[in-house]
Amino acid sequence: MELTPELHQKLLTYQKVEITEHHIYQRLAQTTKSPENRHVLETISRDELRHYEDWKKYTAQDVSPDRFTVWKYTLIGRILGLTFGLKLMERGEQKAQSNYAELKPVIPGIEAWMRDEDEHEQALIGMLDEERLQYAGSVVLGLNDALVELTGALAGLTLALQNVKLIALSGLITGIAATMSMSLSEYLSTRSEKTAKQPVRSAVYTGIAYIITVALLILPYLLIANYYVDLVLTLSTAVLIIAAFNYYISVAKDESFRRRFLEMAGLSLGVAAFSFVIGYFIRQFLGVNV
Repeated sequence: MELTPELHQKLLTYQKVEITEHHIYQRLAQTTKSPENRHVLETISRDELRHYEDWKKYTAQDVSPDRFTVWKYTLIGRILGLTFGLKLMERGEQKAQSNYAELKPVIPGIEAWMRDEDEHEQALIGMLDEERLQYAGSVVLGLNDALVELTGALAGLTLALQNVKLIALSGLITGIAATMSMSLSEYLSTRSEKTAKQPVRSAVYTGIAYIITVALLILPYLLIANYYVDLVLTLSTAVLIIAAFNYYISVAKDESFRRRFLEMAGLSLGVAAFSFVIGYFIRQFLGVNV
């Protein structure tokens, strides 16, 4: 079969993607402790190697994997979770597959072939069982509550107290007390639901998400003396936390980023704006002059 130089190069690119992903799945399979997850990863790894051999039938040559990409996604998978890392990688592959239509004259049925392979791969990735995704609901609870409560409290305290040390002190006390309260509530809630989730772990995930959020939101008040600048930095940090977490969930669980992000950001900033105004009126009503 005659291939133009341009088409031959494109096939080599697709071939390189397959061998690269073969090595990524293989490395992750070697490092995972779960026998079930290892079996899934080894299965996909063999599939990717088979895809590589399929492309080789047309290119008639071997290609080396992209070592940096192998390292990058292996690291992402180990730090942020298998499901997130692999689905992030597959998103990049799906973009490349949009160009497969031009291969129809050379490889009849290429679109159906790749669609079937992609569906099979996604089904296998969906079989991965990760603790961090099982307890994602607990993390959402901790983040949501901390962001809404703390941004609101800090906004109100900023205008009411107008003293960075007092704002930081009040925010820390509020945040620590709320962390313990939320963790206990999540423990009791999970225990009463009688699900597969362990109550203690749910409480720990909720508490960790909450206290990290509290620390990041209060940090500007500990570093910068201008409380208005601190409030802007705190609100900006809240938006960044919301964006980062929702991007993670949108990739790992195939959910809408835009809807979740706008909902969480709107709630947090809306409560902060309301609390800022309330803080002003309470300060005037009580005649507080710190």
